[in-house]
Amino acid sequence: MTDPTPSEPAQAAAERFYSGALHRIRNFMVVLSPILVAAASWKFGLRPAVGFAVGCIIAYINFHWLKSVIAAFVDRATGTATSESGQGIVFRFLLRYVLMAFGAYAILTVSPASLNGLLAGLFLPVAAIVCETVYELYAALARGV
Repeated sequence: MTDPTPSEPAQAAAERFYSGALHRIRNFMVVLSPILVAAASWKFGLRPAVGFAVGCIIAYINFHWLKSVIAAFVDRATGTATSESGQGIVFRFLLRYVLMAFGAYAILTVSPASLNGLLAGLFLPVAAIVCETVYELYAALARGV
């Protein structure tokens, strides 16, 4: 009988592939942003596109900070040495929402028409995660990772 479990090298290759997901998602966000901003500018005009660009920037920063906050929480939970206090971690976690609220307020006071673009831009990580999902599906089916 054959063993249905993957071999050690294949399992290590799959682990390396899937451990790079966050990096690939970040790259997808960087690539998708200008493409989607250009499409928003063409379809909806300059003001909503500027709002969308601001939303993309906030979403990218939010994604980066969320990753680092979760890593800090995990480090504290597992007892791994960290120089950051629990209050600093919570502050950074809450600062993400302050940044989003400030961006929405600034856009709303300057150009209410751009608010929809800002809100749509905040969904950039969702688009990047969808791209990563399609890529992982392709890798699983075509390359057997």
